[in-house]
Amino acid sequence: MATTQSVLDHHLQSFGSGDLEGTMADYAPDAALLLPDGVVRGVGIREFFKAVFAEFSQPGTTTEMKQCLVHNDCAFVVWSAETPNNRYENAVDTFVVRDGKIVVHTFAAKIAPK
Repeated sequence: MATTQSVLDHHLQSFGSGDLEGTMADYAPDAALLLPDGVVRGVGIREFFKAVFAEFSQPGTTTEMKQCLVHNDCAFVVWSAETPNNRYENAVDTFVVRDGKIVVHTFAAKIAPK
């Protein structure tokens, strides 16, 4: 069975390459994505990543990993990014992994339009 670290590694690799199917493969069918404006489930998670990939695939986008911690079934990632449209400061993702799948993912960031 996949470890939290291996699931996180796959998720970051898939995200970094804009691989929607690879990213979605990391999620349990009943996973929840908790965002500052509400909870997203199922197809909503796919739609969230479609929008994110559209923005982050633009030329000139940069990202910087600041911190990546794993403890038991929880992973914590702090990062920053700049796209042609937005600046992401103190972005934080938290993942809870059970049975080799992400069951809960939280995301929050200070997002400033450029």
